[in-house]
Amino acid sequence: MDFQIFPPEDGFPQATVSLPLSKSISNRALIINALTPNAIPLSKVALCDDTDAIVHALANPEEEIVNIGAAGTAMRFLTAYFAAKNDGRTRMIDGTGRMRMRPIKPLVDALRQCGAEIEYVGEEGYPPLRISGKQLHGGCITLTAGISSQFVSALLMTAPAMTEGLCLTLEGDIVSRPYIDMTIALMSHWGIECETSNSNKTISVPSGSYKAVEFNVEADWSAASYWFEIEAVSYGEIALKGLNDKSLQGDSHVARIFRNFGVEPDWETEYPLLKLAPSPDIAPRLELDMSDVPDLAQTVAVTCCLASVPFRLTGLKTLKIKETDRLGALCTELRKLSFVVESVDDCELVWNGLRIPHPTAGHPIAFDTYADHRMAMAFAPVALYVPGIVIRNAEVVSKSYPEFWKHLANAGFRIEPYPQQS
Repeated sequence: MDFQIFPPEDGFPQATVSLPLSKSISNRALIINALTPNAIPLSKVALCDDTDAIVHALANPEEEIVNIGAAGTAMRFLTAYFAAKNDGRTRMIDGTGRMRMRPIKPLVDALRQCGAEIEYVGEEGYPPLRISGKQLHGGCITLTAGISSQFVSALLMTAPAMTEGLCLTLEGDIVSRPYIDMTIALMSHWGIECETSNSNKTISVPSGSYKAVEFNVEADWSAASYWFEIEAVSYGEIALKGLNDKSLQGDSHVARIFRNFGVEPDWETEYPLLKLAPSPDIAPRLELDMSDVPDLAQTVAVTCCLASVPFRLTGLKTLKIKETDRLGALCTELRKLSFVVESVDDCELVWNGLRIPHPTAGHPIAFDTYADHRMAMAFAPVALYVPGIVIRNAEVVSKSYPEFWKHLANAGFRIEPYPQQS
């Protein structure tokens, strides 16, 4: 479905938003709990496509074909989980056409070194995979850490089930390090302590069993980022329920990043209330290394353009293998607003202030989402600047934030179905 978005009549969004639970924490907690003898069931986890794929796979262990759709996290985590599940079963794990284009070879190679039996069903290095569950021996292995932190997390979480544990050495620049730290912290909560050495590039995990514990999943800081964006380009009143200012989530850095736009959360209120300074001291230019928080790139890039803040965002080499090529998608869609943003060396986004009018031929500006939930949510706030924009295939938000459009409407935005292209 396509949605046409109009801003609140007075221009000031107001809402108390019940944020979704963190899918990154939910997905890790589900895998760890599944590896825990006599585990205490998790009371609540994120309700979204990514987490639903893991919940379904864990609840139906007899399935021979596991289709995880577009859930990249599920593909990485379940590949390691099923490989280390010593049940003698053979399963095929598959996904969408885009998932079959997302590389998984580094993880498969690492698991094979640990004793896993994994075959490529189609193209070498990519899903689908045929996995035979068996006892893994583990040991000392090396992994390139510059492609996806989820490869690292998948190995770490399953390492206690390996007879020798795991000594994992990371090569190259480490991307999304906070997600690895999150995994290590969650493993500690379940009783498995990892040791790091060699400037945090070697992680040792002992063989052993997770301990059954209770655990509550906190609200999702990635979902909160779109409300920071809305506040940055309006003087709204947005209260966010469930946020933790001592969060395990790397995307909690959004609070620090958005100080550049005059936005601060007030932690003294019942729920964190986003505030825009009366005369915000907006940075004249933003130079930001986003290697730790690449999922915030779309939110930050769109906000910078709307706030007329030239920028250079680095550390984005993982964006080409996400749900879409996010670097290319951002450049294409922002040009529809006249912003000439450039992708540099497949790892940077740069906007030096250049604008070239983009003809709309009398039609509303329509943003394509490329089957990417973050494209839809990052561009929705543009309606505050250009009333009546269209978000195509708006249902993609179900991947991480199914209630996003409902929450946007509750904040005063008018959202109407728009005739789809024939």
